[in-house]
Amino acid sequence: MTYLTRNLLLGLLGVSFGFHASAQTATTVPLSVDTRLVMDAAGPQQRRSLSAIYLIACPNGSAFTIGTGFLLDSGVVVTNTHVVATCTEEKLFGVSTTNKRVTFSRIIKDPDRDLALLVPTEKLANGLRLAVKDNPEPGTEVTTWGYPFYYNGISPLLSVGYVSGYREVPSNGKSVKHIIVNGAFNHGNSGGPLLVSHSNEVIGVVVLTFNFYPPEVKQIIDALASQRFGSVIGTTTSPDGSKRALNDAEVTGLVLNEFYEKTQVMIGEAVAGSELAAMIKEHSSEIPSGARKH
Repeated sequence: MTYLTRNLLLGLLGVSFGFHASAQTATTVPLSVDTRLVMDAAGPQQRRSLSAIYLIACPNGSAFTIGTGFLLDSGVVVTNTHVVATCTEEKLFGVSTTNKRVTFSRIIKDPDRDLALLVPTEKLANGLRLAVKDNPEPGTEVTTWGYPFYYNGISPLLSVGYVSGYREVPSNGKSVKHIIVNGAFNHGNSGGPLLVSHSNEVIGVVVLTFNFYPPEVKQIIDALASQRFGSVIGTTTSPDGSKRALNDAEVTGLVLNEFYEKTQVMIGEAVAGSELAAMIKEHSSEIPSGARKH
C-alpha cells in the first residue's frame, strides 16, 4: 500500500468513524427530541403523523442501536425485528416527538416478516390507522417519517418517494409482500410507517434499502475488515473510549464497508400493511384487549 493510499484511507476512516451515529448505532441518545420547527411548519395532517413517530433506542453496551417506530391507533408501537433484535423489554425505550420517554412491557417479534410489535407500559394516544388496502398503483406518491442516519436525533425527517412496484419475498417457506419504493430510505428509517402522501393511513413498514453492490462484495469486505495481521497504519476508538491498532487490510475493509452501506440507489422496500395486519391477528392473544381492533 502506497503512502498516499494509506493517508487517503486513514482520512476517510477518520471522517466516517468519527460520527458514530451514521448508520443505526450511536454513542448517545438525546434526552429530548426537538421538533418544534417541524411541527410549526407541518400542516394538520402531517402534525398528526409526526405525533405518532417514535425514535426507538436499544442500548447495546456503551452504544445504542437506533431505529424508527410508529404508534397504531390500536395502541401498539410497530417497528422492525432487526431494530429490536438485541434488546429486552427492560432496556428498550422510545422517545416521542413531544420529548416523552416511553417504555415497553412486551416485544413481539416476527423475524420472517421483519416486523415487531411493542406493547407500551402506558396507554398512548394519536396513533395512525392501518389502511384496508396496501396496493396503490405505481406512481403513487408515498412518504415516511424517521431518523435516517440518526441525523443527530434532532427530529424525525420526511422522506418522499413513489411506488415503483411489488414483489413477494420468500422467508422460511412463507411469501411476504413488499412494496418497492423509488425513494431515499436509509439506515435509521427502518421501522417507519409508509404512508400515501397527505394521508395518515399506513400501507407498509419501511424495512430495507437496496445495496448497489452484490452480496459477494460484502463478503470480501467483511473478510478484509476481520483481518488481525498486517502492517499497523492507524488506530480506532471504540464507544467505550478504548483504542485498538488497525492494520492496512482492516482499514481497507472498514472504509469499503462505509461505501457499501451508504451508497444510495434510491430504491427501498416496505413490508406491506396486509402483512402487519396478519401478524397482529396471529399474535392477538399476546396483545392487551384494548389493542386488538386490527
